[in-house]
Order: sequence, then structure tokens, then C-alpha cells
Amino acid sequence: MHGANYRHGTGQPYTRKKYIKGKPQSKIAKFQGGRAGEYDVCVQLLVREKVQIRHMAIESARLAANKTLEKTTGETGYFSRLRIYPHVLLRENKMIAAAGADRLQEGMRRAFGKAVSLAARLKPGQCVMEMHVNREHVDAAKKALHTACIKLPGTPIIRVIEN
Repeated sequence: MHGANYRHGTGQPYTRKKYIKGKPQSKIAKFQGGRAGEYDVCVQLLVREKVQIRHMAIESARLAANKTLEKTTGETGYFSRLRIYPHVLLRENKMIAAAGADRLQEGMRRAFGKAVSLAARLKPGQCVMEMHVNREHVDAAKKALHTACIKLPGTPIIRVIEN
């Protein structure tokens, strides 16, 4: 299973975890980081196109952004929040490709498949993550969100909003 295979969400999203045994757990450890308080500026990370982001990419982007900003501002100089949650179950119908086989198994077309991962479906302009900082740390927050952009599919936009 490769992440690029699930980048574009086609069809109806499957979110009914109640009916699936052995459902995958979300890898996202925390949705908020830093210290909550009054900050001057909010720096947001927005997606440009309709995209589907897997939970491992979301966690990886969160870690990269928080680690980069924490070096500059310290643990209490910022507040970050993830604005998305991976609801959509991704399924895969695994095909057998044995060592002695000269061709791949064809199997049933459009089979249901086994739940392998979770993802969040995003619309254009939707906010993925936001960081609240004071004015002197705006450039550091932009740099931190740029490092998070590398972990996500597509080319996100960074927007600065004055509080």
C-alpha cells in the first residue's frame, strides 16, 4: 500500500467503523500542542485542491511543525491545533502474487477489501493546521508550517491572520 494510491478520494467515503472488525487505530497522538493563551497572530496551513490525507501523513506533519517551532519559541511560546480528523476508512483488496506465478491473480472486481488505514478528505481552502504565535515569531511559524507542507500531498498554502 502506497500513500499516493489514496491521494484522490473517489467515490463515497466509508466511515462506518461499527461494522468492521480489526479496524485501524489513528496514529495521531495529540491534536493540540504548546500552551493555550492570548497570541497576536494565527498562521494557518490550507490545502489548494480536493485531497485525501492519510493519518500517518497528518501525524508526521504535526510532529515536524511542532518540533521546528519549539526550537525557536520554546514549549510555551506557541499554541498549535490540528483542524482535521481522519474519519474515512481506506480498504484494500490484496491480490496474491506468489513466487512461482507467471501472472497476477485477477480476483473479484471491485471487492470490498480489508480496512488498512484512515484518512481525512479535505476540500479546497480547508485548514489543516493552525499555529498561534506572537508577532516576533511569525517567520518561525511560517518556516515550521513549510516543513509540515513537505509531508503532505499537494501544495498547501500558508496564510497569516492577525488576531
